[in-house]
Amino acid sequence: MKTIHLLGASLIVFSVMGLSTAIAEEGGMKSLRGSNPLEEDSRNPTMKKWVKNDDPIERDYVQQPPLIPHSIKGYKINIKFNKCLTCHSWANYKEAKATKISQTHFSDREENVMANIAARRYFCTQCHVPQADATPLVENTFESLKTIKRVQ
Repeated sequence: MKTIHLLGASLIVFSVMGLSTAIAEEGGMKSLRGSNPLEEDSRNPTMKKWVKNDDPIERDYVQQPPLIPHSIKGYKINIKFNKCLTCHSWANYKEAKATKISQTHFSDREENVMANIAARRYFCTQCHVPQADATPLVENTFESLKTIKRVQ
């Protein structure tokens, strides 16, 4: 019985692989990297320059999570420990001269205000990322929302 299931699964996998190869060869499938073969793109990857301890980059839209203006390499964030809180908690932010965690991080799904950070906001890097000096991967015409841009 197991042999029949294994043979059936193998047949399905090989059929799908053959179909996708046929579609790609006919030109029916298009890639964001254009006509550049994958091997060419991955031979010499360029490292992005992380901005170290710089002023935060302006936000581009309302409710955008702020970018992290410093390296977080080696930061430990797990269910028992969150390195971000050593500087950004309400108890430590003044001494660390860091931005304190937003009040919005202290309410649960039902908007109940809590004494500690809500579980849904505890893992900082699911929303906040280090800012990098990188060009967009795909050309676009995105413009920042004018109401939150600084007027020069």
